[in-house]
Amino acid sequence: MVSKILNAIYECGIVSIVRGIQESHIRATVEALYEGGIRGIEITLDTPGALRMIEKVKAEFGQRMTVGAGTALDGETARAAILAGADFVLSPTLSTAMIEMCNRYSKLAVPGVLTPTEILMAWQAGAQLVKVFPARVFGPAYIKDVKGPLPQVEIMPVGGVSLDNAEAFIRNGAFALGIGTQLVDQKTVQSGDFQEITERARKFIEKVEAGRNIQRA
Repeated sequence: MVSKILNAIYECGIVSIVRGIQESHIRATVEALYEGGIRGIEITLDTPGALRMIEKVKAEFGQRMTVGAGTALDGETARAAILAGADFVLSPTLSTAMIEMCNRYSKLAVPGVLTPTEILMAWQAGAQLVKVFPARVFGPAYIKDVKGPLPQVEIMPVGGVSLDNAEAFIRNGAFALGIGTQLVDQKTVQSGDFQEITERARKFIEKVEAGRNIQRA
């Protein structure tokens, strides 16, 4: 189960972080992302109605979309998200309780880390993918530097990923990218301009493909 979730995230290369939007807009937002090629989303748990949104997206999109729950700070919150249907759970910090809970239910844990020590601790605790956050602190080259001595750890940079640096993050070894307001922001959703979200998604997908093509060359 975990390997299937991990593969789904890799195949798309992008997890769209959805935070603070109204519950009534979640379906249209996910449809716009899907139309643009995104197959993974993270609904942050500090968004009102987040668990209901996760349930709704899983019910309506089924296997077409891999759904994560973000900002889970402990094991209990992770369990609630998993019971709502989350395929993977993310945290801005390193919570071994969250990792343990996800492993118990065969779901993917994506803890937040920054230093090499935290990255290795998360891996040793059972995390198969880590979220380097905030990635803007060190930039794309940091991913390559860390994977030199820790090649076994898959890394998803989050926080500061944009169209300007997305390709560079992938080229430097990022497994996938977590993208927030550069892809889905409250203003665009509130205005109903979902075509704009679709266009942004397509551009980010192109950046991921370009970065991977350079890696393969």
